[in-house]
Amino acid sequence: MSQTRLIAIEQDILAKNDSFAAVNRQFFAAKGVFVLNLMSSPGSGKTTLLTRTLTDLKGRFPMAVIEGDQQTSFDADRIRATGTPAIQVNTGKGCHLDAQMVTQAVGRLPVATGSVLFIENVGNLVCPAGFDLGEAHKVVVLSVTEGEDKPLKYPAMFAGADLLLVNKVDLLPHLTFDVARMIAYARQLKPNLRVIEVSATTGQGLEDWYGWIEEGLAKAVATR
Repeated sequence: MSQTRLIAIEQDILAKNDSFAAVNRQFFAAKGVFVLNLMSSPGSGKTTLLTRTLTDLKGRFPMAVIEGDQQTSFDADRIRATGTPAIQVNTGKGCHLDAQMVTQAVGRLPVATGSVLFIENVGNLVCPAGFDLGEAHKVVVLSVTEGEDKPLKYPAMFAGADLLLVNKVDLLPHLTFDVARMIAYARQLKPNLRVIEVSATTGQGLEDWYGWIEEGLAKAVATR
């Protein structure tokens, strides 16, 4: 296949995705739903952080989750155990969620007016970066057990993010991970990137994370 043909196909796929994303965004805006697209590499602790978040915020406002994985419903089962409604989307060989998958999932998920919808994307730092889901913000989770150079290796992901959660900071005394260096790399790509250091184990930084969510939800409700 020629390079020109490849580019044309990619443009067609992204254009179709963007049209679904626009519909999703309009639907969420009309209902005052604050939507977060959570992305990370496998093993970052994203699901553990999300279950801790759902548990701690339970009762403050309605929440729901769209859970993306290539196979199994293990993570969605963990989410439902918190009492939060969740839909599992298995992508098979696909390495990311797309906007049409979100459209279909929302049709089967009780998404309340004035709620927070977490979309936990498939675990990798490449494919999800290129697909708008109709979310309000892209949130990247990077654990301190990963490499400090991840932002430079996967620039599209970090350049497109609105928030970086540096996870598992409770393990820092046992590692040589340089948080400041990693953040500096990320801000080379996006100078105004918001960064919060968190631990789902000790609770460090979680109130800042929760405050950021509540602020975003308040804006979504106010502009409904």
